[in-house]
Amino acid sequence: MFEFIKRNIFILVIFFTTLLLGFITFFTFLDIGFVNLSQQNLKYLLYANIIFLILFFILIFREISSSIKSNINVRGSIANRKYIIFFSLFTLIPSILISVFSLFIFSFALDKYFDQKITTAVNNSYQLAKDYVNEKRNKIESDIILVAFDLNQNFKLSNNKTVFQNYLNNQRVLRNLDQLHLINEKKELIMTAEGTDYIPIDDRAIKMVLNDDRPLKIINAFENYSGAIIKLPQYNNIFLYVVRYLDEDISKYLQDSEEAVNFYYTVEDQSTGIKFSFALIYVILVTLLLFLSITIAIRFSSRFFVSINNLITASEKIGKGDLNTKVPDIKTDIEMEKLISNFNSMITKLKDQQQKLLNTERLEAWETIARKLAHEIKNPLTPIQLTIDNLRSKYLKDIKDSDKEKFEINLKTINNQINQIESLVNEFSDFARMPKPVYKDNDLKDVVLLNVELLKKLDSQIKFNLDYKKNIRFKFDYEQISRVCFNLIKNSVESLIEKGQKMPNSNKNIDIEILDHIDYISLTIIDTGLGFKNIKTSELTKPYFTTKADGTGLGLSIVSKIINDHNGIITFTNLNEGAKVDIKFYK
Repeated sequence: MFEFIKRNIFILVIFFTTLLLGFITFFTFLDIGFVNLSQQNLKYLLYANIIFLILFFILIFREISSSIKSNINVRGSIANRKYIIFFSLFTLIPSILISVFSLFIFSFALDKYFDQKITTAVNNSYQLAKDYVNEKRNKIESDIILVAFDLNQNFKLSNNKTVFQNYLNNQRVLRNLDQLHLINEKKELIMTAEGTDYIPIDDRAIKMVLNDDRPLKIINAFENYSGAIIKLPQYNNIFLYVVRYLDEDISKYLQDSEEAVNFYYTVEDQSTGIKFSFALIYVILVTLLLFLSITIAIRFSSRFFVSINNLITASEKIGKGDLNTKVPDIKTDIEMEKLISNFNSMITKLKDQQQKLLNTERLEAWETIARKLAHEIKNPLTPIQLTIDNLRSKYLKDIKDSDKEKFEINLKTINNQINQIESLVNEFSDFARMPKPVYKDNDLKDVVLLNVELLKKLDSQIKFNLDYKKNIRFKFDYEQISRVCFNLIKNSVESLIEKGQKMPNSNKNIDIEILDHIDYISLTIIDTGLGFKNIKTSELTKPYFTTKADGTGLGLSIVSKIINDHNGIITFTNLNEGAKVDIKFYK
């Protein structure tokens, strides 16, 4: 996910910018955004939306084209393209249908929002609230006139303050007023009805009624009350000031209703733009979802079809006889990874079986040759030996004393050569008459440890490193496998000794690892010796091929034959420092 965001960071920035512009445009049309609703601002916003939307489409098109070129340019691309097209269509068609349906529902809902009944209800609700407030305000105007009239009519009562106070109290209760005050032109309180607090009046109100006998209405929407003031002609510069509180939050309701009505008609006036901006936001979101869907389809199908293509290529090479091919291990689905792993394992087994078959055929051919050579060479050796004995007994006494020593040396040389030929013939015979393995349940670890203990004595400086997890038991011929281990470990020891003679300070290590795998058991021997001296490792197991001056070339051939008889295979590898021998015994 992080890699996807990092790779498409510019597209995501353009997407969020375009989406933000779409929402700003939408709220501007509703006149509830931070951008003022005006033709100029709307024009700039629409231009910016169109530019960013086109840029967004171009980036997505380029990204998808690039992904298709880089991920589908392989064999099997026809199926891959079909897969991506189907996947995209299955995403595109529902998205388009949902978009059209959503836009239709939004348009229908917006049109119904401006239905005549709703418009009438909105207007009536606002008008009712407005009429209610006006009624309250007009009522206080009539009330103050009546109170003023009564006060003027009962001017004489003012001489008796107690009676006049009671009169004011009764007028407040009778007229259902919240406050009733008598004030002078300086706004100073002269007398007030009981149970009320005086709220100082504005200077402008005093000035407006100073020379006017008509009442003045006072509206205070913030403190939610309505008042009135009138000059009392019978009194000297005295004013009657009354206040009546409206119902709780009535002004707020009136203000909210007014804002709602204004918003309602703003939406009605900008309905086309609102539909456009809503459609724009929806197109941006759907486009991003389509881009994500197509990108995921390309990535997913490419991973799948690249693996299929690799399998096809590998199978074609195998069909042509190339068993060294491998299907590359790539990150894909678990099932596909398992298929690739099994396919490579099958190739390895097929290659090993082919190698085993070739080894078997080659060894059988060399066995036949060795048997015939041993027979043909051994037959004349006895007559030659008898002839030498006859020559010695018959002619030695007739040879001069000065030539006798030379004669004896010549006969001895002939005997030595005959003995070497006999040794070679015996090895030929051993190779040709290798007994069939006697399979018994044995522990491979015991065989290896036994031969390591024997060969340690050849050079005490050699360090043996053994790695085995548990007892590795399977059916094998103990003597023959012991011969294999002895021969291979001895070769490593001799290679280290020879290297030590040339480079006295060199490391002398032999690493031996025994592992039990699912379908085979492996024995690996790695030494830091001289290696195979740039010799082709495929030549090492051929009979009579040797790198030693006194070798017969049959040691590794016999090892290979024993391993072959135990359903195994041996491979040799040159390392930068030393050599590696791998043996696999298949179960």
